[in-house]
Amino acid sequence: MLQKIAQSPKAYWFAIIVTMLVAMICYPFSNYIGYRSVALILLFSVTILSLILPPKPVLIGALCSALIWDFFFIPPFFTLYVSNTEDALMLIMYFVIVIVNTVFTARIKHLQSITQQKEDRANALKLYDTLFQSISHELRTPIATILGASDSLIENPQISRNNQIELYQEINGASIRLNNLINSLLNMSRLDSGSMKPHLDWCEMSDLINTVINRFDPSQLNSHVLETSFEQGLPLFKLDFGLMEQAIYNIIYNAIIYTPEQTKIKIDVRKVKGECVIMISDTGNGFPKEDLINVFEKFYRTKGSRTGGLGLGLSISKGFVMAHNGTISIENQVGSGAKFTIQIPAKSCYPNDIFDKKHHHE
Repeated sequence: MLQKIAQSPKAYWFAIIVTMLVAMICYPFSNYIGYRSVALILLFSVTILSLILPPKPVLIGALCSALIWDFFFIPPFFTLYVSNTEDALMLIMYFVIVIVNTVFTARIKHLQSITQQKEDRANALKLYDTLFQSISHELRTPIATILGASDSLIENPQISRNNQIELYQEINGASIRLNNLINSLLNMSRLDSGSMKPHLDWCEMSDLINTVINRFDPSQLNSHVLETSFEQGLPLFKLDFGLMEQAIYNIIYNAIIYTPEQTKIKIDVRKVKGECVIMISDTGNGFPKEDLINVFEKFYRTKGSRTGGLGLGLSISKGFVMAHNGTISIENQVGSGAKFTIQIPAKSCYPNDIFDKKHHHE
């Protein structure tokens, strides 16, 4: 709020109003504390303003405070005439101190701004370098696979049918990996630009979860077992089907990659206190404690994790959930495994209610 005022023409009025309010508070007590003490209080208020506002509004506030102090507090009252040389000198020093203070504060703010810009630039370069190295590595592997498999098919037209199928599967797998990489980068770009706006519609949660599961073929599951559980009588929720599908997919995909074979992954959907709650748990080894607070950060990967991936999947999931004004959290379960909990304050409605509304309008 103050930042918006400081960057608008209202800053001048803000400085004047604050100065007048301070003077009004001091006026009833001026006989007890003395008019010179009032000057110190007004000077202090102007100093505070200099920390919030640009120099010009502060100088206007300083001029206003000096005129108010002279007119209402320095004898003779209700006149700008100063009869005492000491008071006149103090009034001049008041201006000098305010101007010096304002200039120094503006200079400090400028230096802080330059320092912040340098830090932001350094962080941006570091992020760019990390992203460039990660993308270069991630692109090289699937492209090399596609080129190698396609060259084998071109140079050996008489290759056996079984070998052809293997090479086609390699090309398909590498293409899927490239597609996931590009989608992740596009999604992160949309999140960073702030252009992510969910298109809400009524979703049946079993349909949503089954759509996610059907995206995994047996080779991707790597012997993992996927289980689903839905609260009985679960209503429809108003969500963006595509965003939530991708958010849930990323979490399950992450569990498949980083948990041992035969691990059970369970998706549990409920309605809790009017919210849509999706819990995705596994029976793997869980996350190291020091990683729990960082797993949703961009490009973050746990120590000792296998090569591959940009570390964007969980960050994108968090962004998509937050686009629904929801929250996502992670915890290690007692015994083994990790559990992700998504909570979205989505509108809910039962299918019969929607049918009745349509029938009523007809």
